[in-house]
Amino acid sequence: MREKDAWLVFADEAGQSLRPPRATTWSPRGITPTVRVNAGSGRISLASAVCCRPGERTRLIYRILVHHPGRRTEKKGFREPELAALLDAAYQQLGRRDIVLVWDNSTQHTDAAMRALIAARSWLTVFRLPPYCPELNPDEGVWSNLKKSLANLAACTLEQLAALAKTRLKRMQYRPGLLDGFIAETGLILTP
Repeated sequence: MREKDAWLVFADEAGQSLRPPRATTWSPRGITPTVRVNAGSGRISLASAVCCRPGERTRLIYRILVHHPGRRTEKKGFREPELAALLDAAYQQLGRRDIVLVWDNSTQHTDAAMRALIAARSWLTVFRLPPYCPELNPDEGVWSNLKKSLANLAACTLEQLAALAKTRLKRMQYRPGLLDGFIAETGLILTP
């Protein structure tokens, strides 16, 4: 990475339905708190990249897709073209510098279409994480933080859920110390 003067980018995808993640809360003794949820179907798909480089501020780049039930024309999640678009956006936002991408062995990361998209980008070098080790990916910290902040919030529509997720991800973008904490949590050391 240092020899290439490249950005180290950790990427991952996640999803969220209208049913909020569970969390604890306070209530008067003897009264069980309840959160009423419109458990409608549909979901949002999220993809993000934690980008770091020695001497630079750590950055977060993300994309959100909304999938309404019954709409066959809407994408259900991130596939190869959307992931390639995320990587192209990262390349632009990171000053057109080379990228060393680290991500898991998900099907859409390893299939022939993705290999062709990667081969077409001379500025991109890809490494894969070993199977079943999310603790090595700082992007998992992004999802954990996001899900905790959405806990017990009952969004009524997918658009509201997408807006809430976007607001929280945008807040994370302006907190490079938090992003550095996600990297430190993996045990990765960036300084020589």
